[in-house]
Amino acid sequence: MTNTTPPTPAFSSASLAPARPWRSEFGATLRLSWPLALANLLQMLTYAIDVIFIARLGTMPLAASALAVSVFGLVLWAMSGLVGAVSAVIAAELGERGPALRAVRRSTRMGLWLAVISGAAGMALCLAIGPIARLTGQEPGIVTLASTYMGLLIWSMIPMLAAYVLRSFVSALGRPIFATTITAAGIGVNALANYAFIFGNFGAPELGLRGAAIATIITSLFILAAYIIAIRLDARMHRYHVFGRFWMPDWARLRTIAKIGAPIAGTITAEAGLFAAAAFLMGSIGAVQLAAHTVALQIAALAFQVPFGVGQATTIRVGYFYGARDRAGMARAGWAGIGIGTGFMVITASAMILFPKALLSIYVDPDAARNAALVAFALPYLAIAAAFQLADGLQAVAAGALRGLQDTRVPMIIAIFAYWVPGFGTALLLGYATSLSGVGVWIGLASGLLAAAILLTWRWTRREKLELTRRAGPKIAPFAQTT
Repeated sequence: MTNTTPPTPAFSSASLAPARPWRSEFGATLRLSWPLALANLLQMLTYAIDVIFIARLGTMPLAASALAVSVFGLVLWAMSGLVGAVSAVIAAELGERGPALRAVRRSTRMGLWLAVISGAAGMALCLAIGPIARLTGQEPGIVTLASTYMGLLIWSMIPMLAAYVLRSFVSALGRPIFATTITAAGIGVNALANYAFIFGNFGAPELGLRGAAIATIITSLFILAAYIIAIRLDARMHRYHVFGRFWMPDWARLRTIAKIGAPIAGTITAEAGLFAAAAFLMGSIGAVQLAAHTVALQIAALAFQVPFGVGQATTIRVGYFYGARDRAGMARAGWAGIGIGTGFMVITASAMILFPKALLSIYVDPDAARNAALVAFALPYLAIAAAFQLADGLQAVAAGALRGLQDTRVPMIIAIFAYWVPGFGTALLLGYATSLSGVGVWIGLASGLLAAAILLTWRWTRREKLELTRRAGPKIAPFAQTT
């Protein structure tokens, strides 16, 4: 049955056949990108607030929380990639058949199902924090604290993943500002909850490190509830009734999302593993080098949140045209995203070269004598970070464009190869077998990102020859069905 209802404003007729297609596409991508990028930056601030409060408890609780969060964050990030594939599926459905009310509702419903299933699996994985910590030689006291903290923290995973699915839904529907607003509100809730439950304020019990975990649970539930309320109150989104008949399965759609999302989770794990391995390499070289590495990497991570948001937006924009089977539109959306993401990284790379000490001052006092050694190591690391900013932005958005074409398996293979063969291989060789030491490790990181950028962009440029733009007829439940 053909749906004749006009497309949702998130993918309007103007975006299908604009008078100035390239100008229109750049504008549409920017409007979708900046709220997502800002939400990513605000999310980092949320984590920073946790550290600020926990640090007041002392060194042991801070070390234990850092250990637990390193495991929890990796699992959560990977699972977010898995469930986040729903954005590509929804975008294609919107591009293919107007508002696609039933199709989008079913995809969102199955995305939420997948959030629950993968979240439960992720909780089980995180409970291995004790054996992992003991295997890596952590102090027994830290292991005990980390296990206790993790035992509570894991209960925030399913709400976080469900909220990520709803974030993908509102973004695909042209409401990315909700992601920004809700994340910003979550910062306030997180700060108040930490203040209350860590130190026993506002009549709450004084729970110390356990209070920080409870604050995270409260914040995750608040954010999930905020998305539900926003969807209920917004007329455009409410008409999809995404929570209707939540118990009804659509196994084909669930498999579609999982098939697209599993390689994304694999890619995330490969990249996170590279940077974790680099930290271990730096730690074996020296404590000061590791500290300098951590500070420089935090600056690079802040800058990366913008092309990461652009990549998310590019997935949606390319997905719209992929669903509409508009190959020229796919090309415009992909190259517009790549241009915006890379252009921003030119700015951040220039800042790292021209104003490195100003950037370091975000985290440390670069003029203090006690930080002289750290700064001496961090400055060359930032110079290399400036070089890999372009590669990092390019590979993030190119991967996002390919995800819009629902192409994730080969990009995962590319990422694993790039990060671990030229990337970690170069870091290991130059870091240990030459006098470059820490600089050699950073050259290895840059090599991995550059290899990924070249190979992913090459695949994007060959999308037609590889028949990546060819969308077959619907393999999931047809629009005409009633649930």
